[in-house]
Amino acid sequence: MVIKEWFKVTPALSPPVLNCINKQGFKTMTPIQAAVIPLILSCKDVVAEAVTGSGKTLAFVVPMLEMLLKREKEAPLRKDFVYAVVISPTRELATQIFRVIEEFQKEPELEHFTLSLLVGGRPIEVDAESMQKGAQIVVCTPGRFQDLLAERKYLNLPGRLKDLDFLVLDEADRLLDLGFSATLTTILQYLPRQRRTGLFSATQTKELQDLVRAGLRNPVLISVKEKSSISTPIALENYYIIVQPEDKFLFLLNFIRNREISKGLFFLPTCACVDYWADVLPALLPDLKIFFIHGKMKLKRNKILEKFRAAEKTILLCTDLMARGLDIPEVQWVLQWEPPSSPAALVHRAGRTARGGASGCSLLPLLPAEDAYVPFIRANQRVELVDWRSSTDEIKITQKLRDKVLSILHEQQMRDRAVLDKGQRAFVSHIRAYSKHECNLLLRLKELPLGHIATSYGLLKLPIMPEIKEEHKKQFVGPKDKIDYNSIPYKDKQKEASRLQKLEEYKNTGTWPSKKKKKMLKTQPWELAKQNKLENKEKRMKRKELKKKHKEEGKNVKKRKAVTQEELSELAADVALIKKLKKRKITKEQFDQAFDVDK
Repeated sequence: MVIKEWFKVTPALSPPVLNCINKQGFKTMTPIQAAVIPLILSCKDVVAEAVTGSGKTLAFVVPMLEMLLKREKEAPLRKDFVYAVVISPTRELATQIFRVIEEFQKEPELEHFTLSLLVGGRPIEVDAESMQKGAQIVVCTPGRFQDLLAERKYLNLPGRLKDLDFLVLDEADRLLDLGFSATLTTILQYLPRQRRTGLFSATQTKELQDLVRAGLRNPVLISVKEKSSISTPIALENYYIIVQPEDKFLFLLNFIRNREISKGLFFLPTCACVDYWADVLPALLPDLKIFFIHGKMKLKRNKILEKFRAAEKTILLCTDLMARGLDIPEVQWVLQWEPPSSPAALVHRAGRTARGGASGCSLLPLLPAEDAYVPFIRANQRVELVDWRSSTDEIKITQKLRDKVLSILHEQQMRDRAVLDKGQRAFVSHIRAYSKHECNLLLRLKELPLGHIATSYGLLKLPIMPEIKEEHKKQFVGPKDKIDYNSIPYKDKQKEASRLQKLEEYKNTGTWPSKKKKKMLKTQPWELAKQNKLENKEKRMKRKELKKKHKEEGKNVKKRKAVTQEELSELAADVALIKKLKKRKITKEQFDQAFDVDK
């Protein structure tokens, strides 16, 4: 069944909900909304799969508000009870859903519903106080919701969930990817069985099916696909380009400079990479506002996201924290430093653009050794990557550009030691993340020219790590002049004073003060460490199976020796002697003589 107009939904939507939808400019329904909303309103549990940017949020917000309006007509809602819960994997996505619901509450008939946002990054007492004031609709992250369920000093949340009508698990596959499986199981135990549940996801996994069986009753499965052989929106153009490792950053830099980007996302492998490039990029892209965000930034993330939404001619440097669910319609380009650790994440990264029918583009630079990733991602995720070299826009990289960019990067590190440290950490964390790729048969750490990659980072020196071989040192292009690295200062005066003090002690003692005086273990390359870990796990499993087999066969099982009657009699006599000694019926000498104790 395909429903195009909102007013044709069966059962019919109420006037306040329709008015808000019209004010927001949603004239027609998306396929996922047309399929899911009538089912939820008919009291069905739903498992919905649809491509990113297909309008899943309205698909559960609209029926949720309708269900509350219907229940309110039957009997007044209690202010201290929770009737709808939306669980989201990240606080950014939870905040986005919260604001969508707030838009509906601008209607007079809906404004009386109390709404609460429960996310981490603030004291639990603040959320408990918010719940005390009333929260008939709760939008939350799983960790904070579980904490509040267990909290008893300020709030009895389980008692407020007795009449829960509707539970939504948004981006459910991501919830499981982030390790919330046990948390969700705990949460479901607190919720009443007589409820409606909606599970929304962009992809289906085996773990997701296990969650469906645990939390939903005879759900209707909805899978809405684009009329295309690819899994990303039709209006999205996905490009790739083969670049030399030492020129990857230069290519991306020139690519950004050569086009008018109103808003762009730049995905980097790790938090440390985001911190480093956020420091050095503004000097290379003075005409663009550079924002950055990653998972280790607990309190600033919402503020940064709001600034990015409001800004023009801006790029947001981010990790895969931003790859799921977030809706920023103005994003034109999604740039990536390298393929994500999970092949499925490529779909979600690219899906941050071309949302709601708008056009958008993504670009993925690949090294020559990574060219097999293109047919792999086509077969694995049905994402067609088009070679950028087939376009008329040619990005030239000259030696003059190389020298200029390297000079700027080196100068920034020599000016502030903090930037030098960030560059070292970024490179090390990048290589470590690369070693953990799911498709490591295609993306092999051993084939990476680490010296060239360090050059693309503009590092002053190669970090000390077991992966760096002699060949990599020959590849590396550092500063032309010799540098005394100990002379590079921190801009932070307090930090610099502490460093100088430690440096002086190091010169006198030969040991850096912060290092513990113990025998340092020899480090291993990450690939080798991972292999050893797997081998040890396999050995443990074999020992466990062998032990179980021996136990079943009755081999090597130590039987407990039976206690004889004679031993029991001797023990009873000894106990009797001790009692006599305590009651002073015998002397200490008589006791020692009875026990045959040497004097």
